[in-house]
Amino acid sequence: MTDIDDLVQRVAVRAASDSGDLPAPVDDARIAKAEAQLGFALHPLLARLYGEVADGGFGPDYQLLPLFGPGSSVVGEYLERRQASAGVEHPEWPEGVVPILTWGCAMYAGVDCFSEDGQVLLFEPNPYSGGSWEECWFLDAAGLAAWLETWLAGTGWFEEDAFENEDVAEPQPWDQAADRLLSSGA
Repeated sequence: MTDIDDLVQRVAVRAASDSGDLPAPVDDARIAKAEAQLGFALHPLLARLYGEVADGGFGPDYQLLPLFGPGSSVVGEYLERRQASAGVEHPEWPEGVVPILTWGCAMYAGVDCFSEDGQVLLFEPNPYSGGSWEECWFLDAAGLAAWLETWLAGTGWFEEDAFENEDVAEPQPWDQAADRLLSSGA
C-alpha cells in the first residue's frame, strides 16, 4: 500500500466515524463530468477522495462540498466565481483552484488543481479594500495530503483550540496570487 492509499483509507475511516450518514462516493462518470465542466482534471488525490470516500460531507469543520448539487458544490462554486472573474480588471478567483469547503463568512478552502501537490489555499475576502484580490489569498498547506494529515491529527489552524498551541502553522500569503489572478482575468 502506498502512502496515498494509506491516507485515503485513514480519511475514509475518520469520515465514517464522524458521520453515520455519508453520501455515497461518486463514480468515474461523475468525476469525468465534473472535469469536463471545470475544463481541467481534478487533482488526483481530490478525485480519489470523491471516488473512494464520499461525495463531500467529511473533513474539517463545515466539511467538503459535494461535486454537484442543488446548493453549494465544487463545480457550481467554481464556475460562479470564474464567471465573476472573467473580463474584469481585478479577477477574484484564479483558474484551476476549486473551492472544496466553506469556512463561513465568505471564506473558502480551495485546491489548486494546477499544482503538483494540490496546494490548499484559503480565500479570505473580508479584509478586501478594493483593487487586486491577492491580499485575500493564503497558502494553507503545500499539498492536499499535508492538509488532510493536519485534519486527521487535529493540528490544523481551524481546530477549536488551535491558538493555544504555539506550533500551529497559520496560513501565509500565497506568493503566486498576483500572477495567478492576473492570468485568470482573460
